[in-house]
Parts: sequence; structure tokens; C-alpha cells
Amino acid sequence: MLQKVWFVLGALTFMGSAGALAPKLQAPRGFQASVFAEGFQQPRFMAVAPNGDVFVSDPQAGTVTALPDSDGNGKADGRAVFASGLNRPHGLAFHGGFLYVANTDGVVRYAYKSGQRQASGAAQKVVDLPAGGGHWTRTVEFGPDGRMYVAAGSTCNVCEEADPRRAAVWVYGADGKNGKPYATGLRNPVGLEWFGGTLYATNNGRDQLGDDLPPEGFYKLKAGGFYGWPYCYTVKASQPQVWDRDFGKKSAATCTSATPAFALATGHSAPLGLAFSTGKAFPTAYRNQMFVALHGSWNRSEKSGYKVVTVNPKTGEVRDFLTGFLRGGEVLGRPVDLVVARDGSLLLTDDGGGRIWRIAYKGSERSVSEKR
Repeated sequence: MLQKVWFVLGALTFMGSAGALAPKLQAPRGFQASVFAEGFQQPRFMAVAPNGDVFVSDPQAGTVTALPDSDGNGKADGRAVFASGLNRPHGLAFHGGFLYVANTDGVVRYAYKSGQRQASGAAQKVVDLPAGGGHWTRTVEFGPDGRMYVAAGSTCNVCEEADPRRAAVWVYGADGKNGKPYATGLRNPVGLEWFGGTLYATNNGRDQLGDDLPPEGFYKLKAGGFYGWPYCYTVKASQPQVWDRDFGKKSAATCTSATPAFALATGHSAPLGLAFSTGKAFPTAYRNQMFVALHGSWNRSEKSGYKVVTVNPKTGEVRDFLTGFLRGGEVLGRPVDLVVARDGSLLLTDDGGGRIWRIAYKGSERSVSEKR
């Protein structure tokens, strides 16, 4: 069992370039958080390069930036703009000698050599995507099969999409060819991550059904799977989905074929990026757990999210891991994406504060063990 004793991480009182006061973060005993890099306009998704450099997208700036930590002190040595002039870049992935960037209107790739921190040539577009819409982010992830998986959200709160690439995850060859649907019925699947041969996804549920409906969902995707939207949603994890009567363009029988979420979070908390910690840098209790960034609600009477949670991929149990981005009703940061750095620490983008946080474990195994 994870110990329920929490402590306040070091009081960080400096002002970031985004103008937001850094929060006092809280995490389980033994964990420490520090600023890895700051001064971004809108840091969103990250990818770790083969040599350990961290790359981050900044959609507002239209850039992808490389962040080396050559001395291994847990703080970026500096930054180098790898590519600029992009159209709201979001998802990033390294594969086969390329850096893939998911812009809002398509996936492009740049030739990449280990240690390179500035693109040496122009971007090659490999996939066209419908641009903008109600959900503008695009995510790219490579599977163990070497194929490229691309997620795009819906244009609306609830509707039947005319473009099948919306509200879905598609799969392509690494060259962008032979695209076809992989998983459908996902209103806004932002986070994608392979673990143990399964593709995991976060999803943002519909609005306008009150504070708590529907809960936000975490999914295990399979080829050809249908996950409910816009006709159904999960109310209880791993239980049959509920017919969306407010929409109701198809009968409730449609929901019998919809795969439910295996785990849930509070409605409107907006789960985005996720990562699995598999190494020995974290205690055993956190090994093979899914860490998810909850960006935070915008339309709930009492705010939800604004934290990082752990999700047990076997049981679906959800626990708070990193909090403090919400103080009372005041928002001090908005978690976006997580990656595991070369040293095993977790890096977390915060587009509300313009920062990237580093979460490392400095305690002992005993400090997270709960005696009975």
C-alpha cells in the first residue's frame, strides 16, 4: 500500500516568465519536485531523444525546443529551438532517424541524428489531418509494430463527425501511408502510450451534463475498438456504458458494443498526457504504474483536476500523486504531459506556469511502505 502521509515540497516563490507564482507542490514522502526549465509560452507534449535530450512542443510559439541536461544535475543547461514556424505543434515522437511532430493540420517529420538540436532540413509532411476545430491538439505515438498512431479530437461537444479521422485514433505506416482507423468513439483522446503490448489512452468526456457526468476515462485500446462517443459514456469503470439520452441519435443498443473505460477520474478534470514508470528510480510501489496529468476543469462549479494521478493498469485504482496546482479556487498551474527522463525521473509540462517540472525520488523504499 502507498503511504498516505504527504508533505510540502520546497517553497518555490520565484516568478516564472509566464507571470505565474510557482505553486507549493505536494507529493508522497520521499519525492521532490524542482523546475527543469521555464519561460515557455505554452509547453505541451515532450519526447526524450535517443541521447537523453528532452524535446518539448510549444503550440503558441509554433516551436519545438531541445533541452539538454549534459551535466545531469536535473536542470536543463539551456535551450535550442529545433524547429519553428509550425502550425500549433503538439505531439512528438522519435522513430527511425526522424523526429515526428503532430501539428494541428498534419504530421511532419524531420531527419534527426542523435545529439542534434537544430533541424538540418525542411519538414516532410507525412499525414494530412483536419485542422483546428473544437479540439485542436494532435498526438503521435509509435507502437512496438513500428507503425504510427495518430489521435485527433472532435469538432464539437457531441455530434456525428463527417470526417472519420476525428474523435479517433488512426494507424499508419511510418511513412504516413496506408492509414486506417484503429480506435473510434473517443471524443478527445490526447494522451497515447504503449505499455505491455497495449495502447493506453486518456479521453476528455462531453460537457453540459452537470459537474459529474460523465466521468473522465482511461482506456485500453484495441484494433477496431469502439469506445462510445457520441452515443454512450462510462459511468462505472469496466461496466457497460450508459446511453447518452441527451444526444440519442441511435438506440441504447449501440452501447452494448462500446468498450468502457477501465478507470475513471472526476468529471471535466481533463486528463492529457500519460507515462509509465518502469525502471528502478521510483520505489516498487510506483513501478509499472500509469502517471496521468489532469489539466483541470474550465466549466465545473467546483474545479477538478489540476494534478497528477497514478492509475493502476491492472485494478484501475486512481490515486493522487502530485497536487498543489490548485489552491482554494486559485489556479497556479496546469499539468499537461509526462515523460520518463533518462535518469528515471518524471518530467511534467505545466502550460499554466510556462514550466517543466522534474519529479525525482530522494527517499528510501521504506518511506513509501505502509506497515500493517
